Amino acid sequence: MVIDPILKPVVQSVAFPELLEQLRVYWEDEQNRRLEFYNWVTPNMKAEFIEGEIVVHSPVRRCHNAATGMLFSLLHTYVIRNSLGFVGVEKIMIRLTRNDYEPDICFFSKDKSDAFDPSQTLFPAPDFVVEITSPSTESRDRGLKMEDYARHGITEYWIIDPDTEVVEQYLLADGTYQLHLSTRTAVLQSTAVAGFSISARAIFDDAAYREAMQG
Repeated sequence: MVIDPILKPVVQSVAFPELLEQLRVYWEDEQNRRLEFYNWVTPNMKAEFIEGEIVVHSPVRRCHNAATGMLFSLLHTYVIRNSLGFVGVEKIMIRLTRNDYEPDICFFSKDKSDAFDPSQTLFPAPDFVVEITSPSTESRDRGLKMEDYARHGITEYWIIDPDTEVVEQYLLADGTYQLHLSTRTAVLQSTAVAGFSISARAIFDDAAYREAMQG
């Protein structure tokens, strides 16, 4: 049996049975707190459950909101026009194995979204995720979330910095994300959303956005 290198010190320890029991108790306690989180969080809150802790996000800056709105509008219009699935924005909570996230934008293919219920509040791993970074979230967006999204097979991940106006496109390869493109001006061509392509400027510039909407 192949053992993850992270687990080897635990498995090889003489205290393995006791450590295993501690992990079981910890996991059960964390899952109970997760259920409490679901009962506590409201539709008006942007909050996530990460590694057993509730993370509540502060109100977004205007540049963050503008970039989110422009990209969502372009992506949503394209997906609806071509009957490709469902695009969620900000308050869509995705439930992964351990953590619950509310990405800024996420796309679910038609195969997944056709099974969604109108009253559904928890969603599976999407096919495409976008995070608009801020100083308080950047380390998590590039660290834990990136690792977790990859582990759950999310095939495409964009990280957008609204301050530098740079878009980074990551594609999943062999279980990890590889940087495909980092740009302020080039055309981004999605692999998860068939046929969707936009200039990076359309996410930040009103004139470029209007041009993209007319295309």
